[in-house]
Amino acid sequence: MLENYKEQLAAAGEVVLKVKVHAGAKQTRVKSILTDGVVKIDIEKKPENGKGNEALFAFLAEEFAVPAANIQILMGKFSGDKTLKIVK
Repeated sequence: MLENYKEQLAAAGEVVLKVKVHAGAKQTRVKSILTDGVVKIDIEKKPENGKGNEALFAFLAEEFAVPAANIQILMGKFSGDKTLKIVK
């Protein structure tokens, strides 16, 4: 589901993602991509003490085959609506 973003990362060396996170879900997964490009992601962890963001980073690091340290929150650290930057 994230193929276009993965291609962007490979070509440009970085990609900016707008995500809508649903924390406390039954499983961690990409739920859908909205028509405006926002990626809806379910995360199992609850958003307590940064654990939700850590789980999101771990999930995206695996999806994009990059270290979690290569993912940065540009906007929305304490919100379900986030803008993330992923670099190769």
